[in-house]
Amino acid sequence: MRTVCRVDVSKPAKEQPTPVHNRWHPDVPSVAAVEPGEVFKVECLDWTGGQIKNDDCADDIKNVDLSQVHYLSGPIDVNGAKPGDLLVVEICDIQPLPGQDWGFTGVFAKENGGGFLDEYYPDACKAIWDFEGIYATSRHIPGVRFAGLIHPGLMGCAPDKALLDKWNKREGARTVPPREHGGNCDIKNLSRGSKIYFPVYVEGAKFSIGDIHFSQGDGEISFCGAIEMSGVVTLKMSIIPNGIELYGVSNPLYMPGPVEPRYNRQITFQGISVDANGKQLFLDATAAYRMACLNAIEHLKKHGYTGEQAYLLLSASPCDGKLAGMVDVPNACATIGIPIDMFEFDITPSVDGPVRQRNLGQCAVTSDKK
Repeated sequence: MRTVCRVDVSKPAKEQPTPVHNRWHPDVPSVAAVEPGEVFKVECLDWTGGQIKNDDCADDIKNVDLSQVHYLSGPIDVNGAKPGDLLVVEICDIQPLPGQDWGFTGVFAKENGGGFLDEYYPDACKAIWDFEGIYATSRHIPGVRFAGLIHPGLMGCAPDKALLDKWNKREGARTVPPREHGGNCDIKNLSRGSKIYFPVYVEGAKFSIGDIHFSQGDGEISFCGAIEMSGVVTLKMSIIPNGIELYGVSNPLYMPGPVEPRYNRQITFQGISVDANGKQLFLDATAAYRMACLNAIEHLKKHGYTGEQAYLLLSASPCDGKLAGMVDVPNACATIGIPIDMFEFDITPSVDGPVRQRNLGQCAVTSDKK
């Protein structure tokens, strides 16, 4: 089995053995070509290109250079792929890069990227996670251990010039947002066994992949919010000729695989589109999900976590976010479900109340906050 893209975590992004890239553009040179049906491996840096370290200080999160990200492996040509086709990408396997059995979750400083709750948590912080096979634990968020659902946060084919011009007019061609071609969708269920149907815009498709996550909660709310890691992905590709027209595709289609952790018992928190100041925001699903997350954080604080620890935990662990209602005017309703079996103690409400005196420390903060 060929490894068509290799990375070296001891070297900066600009010195990788196989070039990596951090922008979408049809003229980015392809680094490899594969045949339809071939099974091959792709190694990926973490999305920051190694800027975040395995230590107990969040200065690297505070000072991260976001002009560099995301670093992607590829582009990879698929022989025979043509504009108008669908590229069928099967994720056969995905693992941490050998020797890199750790990852990180961070909250960016509000003045440098921020996050979903930066109005409430404006300062940089991070948690380091250690991998124990399929499980993750953190010295910065004690009391939890959960199985990861490893997945790539970012995949897609290169745009043609027309699509690139549309992006540049609309928002620019950075790798940060999801777009018509896929991009940074952060769909946590696209793990082993998943299939994705990507629109092809240029000859060879020019497929790229990166932003590998060991685990993630729906929404990846802290922005640097999954358990980010370097990884190796095993892929197989096929082509549906003229698939865009055949199936009326304007965005990728996804079929999640059969592998995921069994966390059937959850405690679920509701949020509605009324903000913390009592302002009604008509059918605003984003506001509703924000309030659901804030309600969950307040609950976890009652059990001994700091707000920052709880924020990181919702972002990194296998929490399920759902849009519950969008028709009951004027309030949208969203929920977030937290697996209760990943905790070493009971977080469900009872007549005895929470153990308020539990000391669970703090996540890594910046040197000026210590």
